[in-house]
Amino acid sequence: MTGQSRKWMVLVATIWIQAFTGTNFDFSDYSSSLKSLLNISQIKLNYLATANDMGKVFGWSSGLALSRLPLSVVIFIASAMGLLGYGLQWLAINNFIALPYYLFFLLSLLSGCSICWFNTVCFVLCIRNFPVNRPLALSLTVSFNGVSAALYTLAANSIDPSSDSLYLLLNALVPLLTSLAALIPILLQPPLDSLSRSADAARRNSVIFLILNFLAIFTGIYLLLFASSTSDEATSRLYFGGAIFLLISPLCIPGTIYARDWFHNAINSSFQMEGSGFLLVHVDDLELHKELLTSTLNLSNGEDHGLLGENGSMHGSQRAKTSGMGCDKVLAQDQLAILGEEHTAAEVVRRVDFWLYYIAYFCGGTIGLVYSNNLGQIAQSLGLSSSISTLVTLYSSFSFFGRLLSAVPDYIRNKFYFARTGWLAIGLFPTPVAFILLAVSDSAAALKVSTALIGLSSGFIFAAAVAVTSELFGPNSVSVNHNILITNIPIGSLLYGFLAAAIYDANAYSVTGDFMGDTLVCMGRKCYFWTFVWWGAMSVLGLASSVLLFLRTKHAYDHFERHRSRIWAQSLVS
Repeated sequence: MTGQSRKWMVLVATIWIQAFTGTNFDFSDYSSSLKSLLNISQIKLNYLATANDMGKVFGWSSGLALSRLPLSVVIFIASAMGLLGYGLQWLAINNFIALPYYLFFLLSLLSGCSICWFNTVCFVLCIRNFPVNRPLALSLTVSFNGVSAALYTLAANSIDPSSDSLYLLLNALVPLLTSLAALIPILLQPPLDSLSRSADAARRNSVIFLILNFLAIFTGIYLLLFASSTSDEATSRLYFGGAIFLLISPLCIPGTIYARDWFHNAINSSFQMEGSGFLLVHVDDLELHKELLTSTLNLSNGEDHGLLGENGSMHGSQRAKTSGMGCDKVLAQDQLAILGEEHTAAEVVRRVDFWLYYIAYFCGGTIGLVYSNNLGQIAQSLGLSSSISTLVTLYSSFSFFGRLLSAVPDYIRNKFYFARTGWLAIGLFPTPVAFILLAVSDSAAALKVSTALIGLSSGFIFAAAVAVTSELFGPNSVSVNHNILITNIPIGSLLYGFLAAAIYDANAYSVTGDFMGDTLVCMGRKCYFWTFVWWGAMSVLGLASSVLLFLRTKHAYDHFERHRSRIWAQSLVS
């Protein structure tokens, strides 16, 4: 019973870490001031945004650290990197110290690396403490990374709304304070043998996850309504206090664990969940993967229990049937035979499906992240500088909702099953729509609607990608393979950002003033029109790639679901 309570404390601590360590999402709040104070071009500003994202290239270092150091030490190393990276930038901007541009770049790189280390710690905590409900734990906690910008906007407005550099100070200090608050639950993690893996425990946990998701939705709506409101400091402090209350409210879960177990033991309730038809969880996915792997090998003996009985690349006799058909031949080439088969890094990069997946992410979620980095200049160019905080909060909040929506397939799969790669394609669809809208209209309403759509789409992709990587290339290899996948983020940040910056600078002119200083500024629709056109075209390519990935993996998902349903039904009968 104590172990069950402690693991929920760990989950709450993970939510806090994710909520306050997405510090790269508030770059747009201070990017204009950073550009002015450093007197740099848009291209050089883009390099700083790219450096923030390049930290993901060194994601492997966090895994190496975790293999040699305790979690508590790793989380404080991450805090120290953020403190140093953002703290020195804040000192330089406020003229306490003088730093050359290249040091700003290196400090931004260090800050981005700290974010990746925090994320790795959170993944490990969820996987270790929720072995059966792993997808639900990951999707819930990763979602809170999307509200970081809204929380920091509220915090900054409650202290000094006129200071853009304050965001750098908050980025340096708040993750450290959050790590201190999360330290006790992390140190008191339950032993692995106290964590129940039974189907009954999984169903009970799923109800708690459902409650937490509703609470998360309410938190997102609250931040959407109040984070960007133009109110005085006293009112902003009240709103910020409300947000903190919502973040600590899940602490009631550990206490209810005792009450629930006492009630269950004292009163023999006749309530049963088995016949509800509302399936919230995969029952021990890893064991199911092993069983399915074994059953696929039996195909060589004539048994039809594989996950790809018709088009699987492992079965030559079946592929021969489609070798004469052009479209089917393309779809069957190097096709994944089963879900959950472990792939080494060398095997992953040789897979056609991986590169379709890579392109879909590169042309979808990554574009959304680069768009958020450029929101400050986009709003400024359209004469909406006063709305930057509103737009950042809008992107942050809808990114949060998109991340929460990524868990929907796990909640409705017993009523309506659809391959997760198909959901990925659906999640990508709003991005090209948003860029088309931005290209045809420069109104404030179009900008806000498009920002919400891009935030929703990119948030869904970021959260769903972990599960997709696990299913396609193996759950035990997900830490390595997912780090390979997200190398597209710094690459995309550099390329897409350079394109936007080059078009911006080509249309910019020098402005001298008390606020902006002597720097290049572009005003009008021309600043980003061709950027939106190119980004829209790339997002269409990403959508096409995701559709092709869905078509190539649909059979594997369908066969996996039939086997899972059969095993689930047998567990209920027994």
